[in-house]
Amino acid sequence: MKISKSKRNALDSDTIVRVLKRIVAENGRDHVMGYSFAIACLVAVALSTAFTAWIMRVIIDEAFANKRAEVVGVICLSIFLAFVLRGFASYGQAVALSKIGNNIVARYQKRVYAHLMTLSVSFYNQNRSAQLAAQVNQNIGGIRDVMNLTVTSVARDLLTFISLVGVMIYQDPLLSLIVFVAAPLLVFGLRHLSLRLRQATKEAIQLNSRAFGVMQETIQGIPIVKAFTMERELEKKLNEIIDHSERRANKIARLSERNAPMTESFAGIAVAGVLAYAAYRSIFYNVPPGAFFSFVTALLLAYDPVRRLAKLQVYLERAAVNARMLYDILDMQPNQRDLPDAVPLRTTEARIEFRNVDFAYGGQPVLKNISFVAEGGKTTALVGPSGAGKSTIINLIPRFYDPTGGQIFIDGQDIAHITKDSLRRHLAYVSQQPYLFEGSIRDNIRYGRPDATDAEVEIAAELAYAHDFIMAKPSGYDTPVGENGVTLSGGERQRLSIARALVRNAPILLLDEATSALDTESEAAVQMALDRAMTGRTVVVIAHRLSTIVQADKIVVMQQGNVIEQGTHETLVQVKDGLYARLNNLQQPLRGG
Repeated sequence: MKISKSKRNALDSDTIVRVLKRIVAENGRDHVMGYSFAIACLVAVALSTAFTAWIMRVIIDEAFANKRAEVVGVICLSIFLAFVLRGFASYGQAVALSKIGNNIVARYQKRVYAHLMTLSVSFYNQNRSAQLAAQVNQNIGGIRDVMNLTVTSVARDLLTFISLVGVMIYQDPLLSLIVFVAAPLLVFGLRHLSLRLRQATKEAIQLNSRAFGVMQETIQGIPIVKAFTMERELEKKLNEIIDHSERRANKIARLSERNAPMTESFAGIAVAGVLAYAAYRSIFYNVPPGAFFSFVTALLLAYDPVRRLAKLQVYLERAAVNARMLYDILDMQPNQRDLPDAVPLRTTEARIEFRNVDFAYGGQPVLKNISFVAEGGKTTALVGPSGAGKSTIINLIPRFYDPTGGQIFIDGQDIAHITKDSLRRHLAYVSQQPYLFEGSIRDNIRYGRPDATDAEVEIAAELAYAHDFIMAKPSGYDTPVGENGVTLSGGERQRLSIARALVRNAPILLLDEATSALDTESEAAVQMALDRAMTGRTVVVIAHRLSTIVQADKIVVMQQGNVIEQGTHETLVQVKDGLYARLNNLQQPLRGG
C-alpha cells in the first residue's frame, strides 16, 4: 500500500516529536536549577522589552504633548534601569545555557563512547570507523541545541512576543486585529518549508560524514596512498562527495533562509498598514499620538522574537534530525550479551577445549565441526594456508564472536555462560597487526594491566626485548608513540604489543603471528622472550613460519575451516602426503638459506 507524501510527513513529524520529548526527559531534570535561573533571566529580558514599548505612550503624551517636565526624569531613569536589567539578564542566561549545553555535550560524548565499548567486534566490521566518528561528532550537538532552543524560544521569544502583543492590544485593539489577521498565512508557509528541509538536512549530515571518513582514512593510510599513486583517484572520489555535499548545503541554505522574504514581506505590510491607519486617525480625528507610538514600538520590537519563532521549527527539526541519528547509535543493542546465568570464569589449568564448533560469517561457513584441546600450561600452534580459519579460532576464544554451533570450554566451563569481562581478564592477546594508542610508551604497555607498577612495566619490556630501544629514545618510557605508533618501526610496535600482553600476567596467551613484523634478528630475540613468557601458561599461537612453533606441544593443522591433522612436529612431518609435511618441505629451503 503506497503512503501519500502528506502521510509520510506526518509520520516524520511524530518521530521528531518523540525525539524532542526524549531529549527533554533525559536532560531537563538534571539541570532544573540551571534552566530555572536561565528562564528567570529570560523572563526579565521579555518584561523589560515589553516595558520599553509600553512606556513610549507616557513619553509621547506626557513629555511631548502635555510638556510635563517633572515626569521626564522618572521616565528616563526607568528606561535606563530597564536596559541595565535586560543587559545583566541577557548575560546571565547566556552563561547559564552555555554551561548547561557544554555539560550536555560532555555527558553524551561519554555516554556514546561507553555505549560503543559495549558493541561487538562485528559491529565495527560492518561500520567504517571514520564515518562513525564523524557521525557522532556532527550529531552530538543536536541534543544541546534542542534544549537551548526550547528554553530560549519559550522563555524569551514567546514571552516577549506575548508581552508585546499585550501592549499592542492595550494601546489599540483594532490595529492589533488587523495585524494578526494575516499571521496564519505566514505560519502555513513556514510549515511547508520545514517539511522540505527535514530530508535535506539528514542527507547533508550523511554526506559530511562520508567526506570526513575519506579524509581520515587517507591520512591514516598515506604511505599506501603514496606508494600506489592513489592521490588522483581519492581526490576525485572526495571531490564528488564534497560537490554533492555542497549542493545539498546550498539547498538547505535556500530552504532555511526562504522564510526571510516571507517574514519581511509580512512585516512590511503590517507596518505600512498601521502607519496609514494611525496617520488617518491623527489627521482627521485629532487622536493623540502616544498610543500609536507605543503600538508601533511594540510592533517593531515584536519583529525579532517573531522572526526567531518563525525559524524555530526549522532549527528544531534540524537539531532533532541530528539527535535522532545519534540516538540510532545509542539505541543499537549489543548483539552479544552475557547470558542471565553467566558467572565469572575460574581457572585452574586454563585448559581450552573446542567441541564440534561451527562458525559462519555473513552466511558463509568459516569453521566446520572443529574439535581439539589446548592443554593447560602448554603451547598449541595453529597452522595452515590463508583462509583456513586460524584467526577465527583465536577470535572465538575471547568471544569477539560467538560460534554458530558447538561449544568452547575453559577448565570445563562453557564460555557462553561466562561473563565476557572475566573471560578476557584471563587472556592476553597479541594481534598480527599491533595497535598502539595515544600516549607514551609506558602508557601503552600499562594498558595490559592498569595497576602495573613502573618496575613491572619495565620487566615486561625487557622480556619482549624492547627495553634497549625504549631507553635509546629521547624520553625513554615517556616517549610519545604518535598516532598508532607512527614514530616507531614495525618491529618496535610489535615488541611493545608483546610487552603489553606480558604485563597482563594472564594464564592464557593468544598470539596471532606475533613475530610477523620482525626482522630475523629481532624475531630470534623475541622468540626467546616468548619461550620464557609461555612457561606455565596456556598458549594458542598462529604461525605461518613453522620454525617458530617446532617446539610446540601440539600442532593443529587446518584447511578450509576443518582440522585435518593434529600432533607434534616430529609426528606430523612423518605423515606421508600430509599438509604439514608439505608446508615443512616448502619452508625448509627458506630456513636453510
